[in-house]
Amino acid sequence: MPFDQAQLLEQIAQIQQRIDQAAQRSQRDPTSVRLIAVTKTHPMLRVNAVLAAGIHDVGENRVQEAEEKIALQTPEAVAQTRWHLIGHLQRNKARRAAKLFSLIHSIDSLKLAEILNRIVDEEAAVIPQPLPILLQVNVSGERSKDGFALAGGVRNPAWHDFVAEVRAIAELPLIDLQGFMTIAPYSDDVEGVVRPCFRALRDVRDALEQQLDRPLPELSMGMSGDFEVAIEEGSTFVRVGTALFGAR
Repeated sequence: MPFDQAQLLEQIAQIQQRIDQAAQRSQRDPTSVRLIAVTKTHPMLRVNAVLAAGIHDVGENRVQEAEEKIALQTPEAVAQTRWHLIGHLQRNKARRAAKLFSLIHSIDSLKLAEILNRIVDEEAAVIPQPLPILLQVNVSGERSKDGFALAGGVRNPAWHDFVAEVRAIAELPLIDLQGFMTIAPYSDDVEGVVRPCFRALRDVRDALEQQLDRPLPELSMGMSGDFEVAIEEGSTFVRVGTALFGAR
């Protein structure tokens, strides 16, 4: 099916309206929520289209795919684009990721954060310091999900160990811990399953701000099917692909 730029613009306008309405329902400033256009498996044409439409936050799941797309960008487009890694980061790709992405959403261990901290030191000429990251936290308990295992959030028996790891990450000198990311279960039970997941991550963030005595402002929560609920629970980044481009 041919790509329709006019249809994309309409989709963006509709999604932005839904973002604004969800923010207003929760008495938040709509500008506090940023839309990340998830372009994984989509051609460079789609990336150029969202940039032309005024969206500058672009999300990719794989380092290699982002690398290939960035290589096709003009210097002007590179300067305008904030690339987000939203998929699992393997340790052997950490160096490439640190050079490519404005924000890595999926740090899932102290060890990986330590590796990135060392890489930033070694690559000081090409990697901005400190490197912005989010910690991915699996608050749903699903085995299929990556992230720090913390089912139920602050009520999990592993909470104190988790706090110790987060504290160690926050103290890494070349890492800028900005907040947390999670993925809610795919479920039609919004109030019983989806919302509690987002609320649990918000509670984790709030508790850690007190424990560490520092702001952790970013919450990356919500995708095409649940971003409005995520915004109501405090999300600052929503990761939207299907609702923009249709099913792959």
